[in-house]
Amino acid sequence: MAWVEAKLLAEAILDGFDRHYRLFRGITSGARDRFEQADWTTAQQCARERIDFYDCRIGETVAVLRREFRLRSPDDGLWQRVKVEYSRLLPSHHQPELAETFYNSVFCRLFDRRYYNNSYIFVWPMLSTEHLEAEVPIFRPYYPGRDGFAQVICSMLRDLDFKVPFRDRRRDIRNLMRAIRERFPPNRARHQNFQLAVLCEPLFRNKGAYVIGKVINGADQIPFVIPILNDGDGLYVDTLLTGEDEIANVFSFSRAYFMVDTEVPAAVVDFLRPLVPRKGKAELYTAIGLQKFGKAEFYRNFLKHLRYSSDPFVIAPGIRGMVMCVFTLPSFPYVFKVIKDRFPPPKDMTREQVMAKYRLVKLHDRVGRMADSWEYSHVAFPRERFSDELITQLREHCAGSLAMDGDQLIVKHLYIERRLSPLNLYLASADADDIVHAAQEYGDAIKQLAAANIFPGDFLFKNFGVTRQGRVVFYDYDELCYLTECRFRDIPEAPFPEMEMADEPWYTAGPNDVFPEEFETFLLTDPRFRKAFLARHSEIFDPAWWRARQAAIEAGRVEDVFPYPEARRFG
Repeated sequence: MAWVEAKLLAEAILDGFDRHYRLFRGITSGARDRFEQADWTTAQQCARERIDFYDCRIGETVAVLRREFRLRSPDDGLWQRVKVEYSRLLPSHHQPELAETFYNSVFCRLFDRRYYNNSYIFVWPMLSTEHLEAEVPIFRPYYPGRDGFAQVICSMLRDLDFKVPFRDRRRDIRNLMRAIRERFPPNRARHQNFQLAVLCEPLFRNKGAYVIGKVINGADQIPFVIPILNDGDGLYVDTLLTGEDEIANVFSFSRAYFMVDTEVPAAVVDFLRPLVPRKGKAELYTAIGLQKFGKAEFYRNFLKHLRYSSDPFVIAPGIRGMVMCVFTLPSFPYVFKVIKDRFPPPKDMTREQVMAKYRLVKLHDRVGRMADSWEYSHVAFPRERFSDELITQLREHCAGSLAMDGDQLIVKHLYIERRLSPLNLYLASADADDIVHAAQEYGDAIKQLAAANIFPGDFLFKNFGVTRQGRVVFYDYDELCYLTECRFRDIPEAPFPEMEMADEPWYTAGPNDVFPEEFETFLLTDPRFRKAFLARHSEIFDPAWWRARQAAIEAGRVEDVFPYPEARRFG
């Protein structure tokens, strides 16, 4: 009878996953219609809703199990049998890796962390997805050597099968042909195996549809991305991006998740991995909206890295924050952030409010300017790998989030983010060109966050980081709020001239009042940075500029924020 019960439990869990993925594909497949109808408000709403689908289905599945089965502690061996029976259901499944993660989530919702071991959950995947294929091919081949580039481009655009016509298809083809000639000179050797491989389904995000492909020239593979936009009057090709460096930002951890309808996500990830080899499976699954599997895959990579490294965890470089203790492993390019038990003045907020800020960022369009994070509970670290200084800091500030279990340090709740170079440290060693670049990027980050209805709250350089590609990204969220919640005010004229020299301001400020003219005083202390910033972004100190941004948002306008430089766009 135990095996029968185990089989029924396994089937119930897989039914829960299949329902989840069916609903996930339903909202994802609607991205094409939303793009064709230029329905950007609904597109943003669906992107937010989809993020919660997984946890909702986990909750529903756990409720079914508790209602229909007499659940017992895993100690009696039942759940070892459930895991075996579940494994038997997966070899013919098209999303086995996702189904394993769903099983783990259900188990962990049901039982205490002391049961999180190989006997009951899939710590490591049981099935390989390396050669998993969809019934319908996921990409199309095109042969420029046989048909000519102009004909291939025409066929490629036609095969996208959009219901909305291209505004000027001939112009789009000319623009692409010109860009191809610049990137791929005619005299470049072309092998017999010269073709383009293009994903059949575009990747949709925000206001764009991204055609993803690669040029195959013998053994060489060159990735490319063709962004297609819809301005309400028709479709048009916005640019051509080629090479890993140009397309890396398209898949950045600081951008929202793509919508791409696929029966076999492993096949899409397998297609993408050679195009952006510096991004692992965890990041690519996350990029296509499967962040829960991305989170599980990241943790597996972390466990493997711990096994094959010996350096200690240390306090992360930079100015220590008032809300988080942040530590890192020098050999691992991520930081671990733990909320402090208490926040010193002038911070006036609760732990729950901090978590709400991180959730806001998770659900929001990050426009390439806010770092995504993975949220974990009950993470076990080897105690011996922690420096004494770090242990002292954690015990002093985060004791409520810590527990010891044998030789393991358990962190009850934390966030993990990609490690960036803090902007204040970057500027400390920057040369003249670096300062100009940083000033441009820092101002662009503030403006693009404003376009997405985000006000950072704290503009200090220590709260921004610089990525490997040189982009400035915001990562300290405790003061963050919606732009439309702020009241941007002009500084009133002083009643008496001598009041301008006083230590305290002559004007009062409410809790949501912001005086942009004050930014200049505490941000532009370095004369070199001041000159570069004012030449490019002086409007940031004008309250009227901020009020205009608010008016656009309140009018329902969704601004364009592109994952590539403005100069790369076709004229």
